[in-house]
Amino acid sequence: MANDRTALTSVEREKASVFHSWSAQASINPMMVKEAHGVYVTDEDDRTYLDFSSQLVNVNIGHQHPDVVRAIQDQAGLLCTIAPQHGYVARYRAAEMILDHSFEGAAKVFFTNGGTEAVEHAVRMARLHTGRPKVLAAYRSYHGATATSINLTGDPRRWPNDSGTAGVVHFFGPFLYRSTFHATTEEQECQRALESLENTIRFEGPTAIAAIILESVPGTAGIMVPPRGYLKGVRDICDRYGIVYIADEVMCGFGRTGSWFAFQQHDVRPDLVVFAKGINSGYVPLGGVIINEAISATFNDRVYPGGLTYSGHPLACAAAVATIEAMERHGMIDNARRIGDEVLRPELERIAATQRIIGEVRGLGVFFALDLVTNRATKEPLAPYGGSSPAMGEIVAACKTEGLLIFSNFNRVHVVPPCNITEEEAREGLARLERALRVADRYYTGA
Repeated sequence: MANDRTALTSVEREKASVFHSWSAQASINPMMVKEAHGVYVTDEDDRTYLDFSSQLVNVNIGHQHPDVVRAIQDQAGLLCTIAPQHGYVARYRAAEMILDHSFEGAAKVFFTNGGTEAVEHAVRMARLHTGRPKVLAAYRSYHGATATSINLTGDPRRWPNDSGTAGVVHFFGPFLYRSTFHATTEEQECQRALESLENTIRFEGPTAIAAIILESVPGTAGIMVPPRGYLKGVRDICDRYGIVYIADEVMCGFGRTGSWFAFQQHDVRPDLVVFAKGINSGYVPLGGVIINEAISATFNDRVYPGGLTYSGHPLACAAAVATIEAMERHGMIDNARRIGDEVLRPELERIAATQRIIGEVRGLGVFFALDLVTNRATKEPLAPYGGSSPAMGEIVAACKTEGLLIFSNFNRVHVVPPCNITEEEAREGLARLERALRVADRYYTGA
């Protein structure tokens, strides 16, 4: 069998042996990657691409950052792994640094292997703390792919996995461009979304609801920055009914929006914060839950019924410490904010003025989305909700031809480069994207 494999190409061996996520296995054609450095990825044919996707919006400090690679190597020479019931320096240092950058009243960090596990444990903590079964989540959301988190997820990936018995209730959050509430201003959208949420709570039974989980800025669902006052309104509702507020910062945290956490731009304090991705740019899998004092105290004398073999893995925590230090030392948070304000937003709005298929530009920091339409007046999407289209396929292919890796979902293209991208690199990526978008102009049907 091994001899037979040597006659196959690299991609043929990949397809024959690896089961790929979120894919029909017969139709995948993965790009085979040889190496990556900074904001560039090189395939096995030695073609280099500018990474405007940060892979899955997680490589916040770019590829192969030398400080983080060195920290992993140093930790590997000292202690590769240890059971989570023991303590060690890299784990408590990572926890201390995360707490220092989070919110007043943050007490402890529970480490997981990624974001979906962090969501699972945050929900478990909230249910045990309150003694209530239900959790509310937005329709336009993604929270992960394990049993609880996929049921919390609002997008169509939930549908084949929805058990209907997970104790999850979905609601509509604010999104003025495609308003569910027939709003015409951000203020109306915010007020009506909060009224709708509170009505949902009243009809579902306030004493049955353990938590509301919200992406501070929804990521995969479309990068809809919440209107001013919305997250504070959610916080007030949670306080009114004794509901735990879980901020999902898996994608939007650790610099992505131009602050350490996106909720910090809205003057709110969650009860639990779930994180992953940018904590160490995925160099070694890591996620976790930041726990406030009250919920942490619930388990002072009561055993918390949950854990993982690799909770707070030494290599992952060493990578997290080095990542946070590098972000501080090199001003990556400020850079992400500046690139968003001075390059991405003005340039994307300029491109939108000439590219009719762009219905809306939205985002902040290095976290932007283009809502693509066939008609600006009707806002008809360039691909259906939950699906793709020939036009979107052509755009993605054109980006690859331009040497640009892009994140796309349904009718959207997301512009999400690493937080430490330079102005020159950002402008080069935008120029490539502008050329690629032109292939879809013939699909525009509006005036």
